[in-house]
Amino acid sequence: MYEDEIEYRLLKTLEGQPDLSQRDLAGKMNLSLGKINFCIQALVKKGLVKANNFRNSKNKIAYFYKLTPIGIEQKTRLTVRFLQKKMVEYDSLKLEIDELQEEVNRLSI
Repeated sequence: MYEDEIEYRLLKTLEGQPDLSQRDLAGKMNLSLGKINFCIQALVKKGLVKANNFRNSKNKIAYFYKLTPIGIEQKTRLTVRFLQKKMVEYDSLKLEIDELQEEVNRLSI
C-alpha cells in the first residue's frame, strides 16, 4: 500500500470505528502495530485526528480517535484520489480481460 492509501484507509476506519485499539487497527489493515502507531501519531500531528483517552475505561491506555474537520476534508480529498486511481486500474484491467477473452475466443474456434 502507498502512503495515501494507508492514510485514506486509516481515516475511513477511524471515522466508522473510532474506538478501535491500535492492535485491532493493525489486524484490520494488515499492517504492523508499529506502523499503525506511527501513522496515527502523524495524523494527530497534522491535525487530522484527535486522540482522547477513555475516561471511564478499565484500560487506561484506550483511546477514542475522532476525525477533526480538517481530517474529514482530507479524507474526502483522499477518497476522490483513491477512486480516480481505482478507476484507472479498473479500465486497464477491463481492457486486459477483453483482450484475453478475444484470444480465448479465437483459440476456441
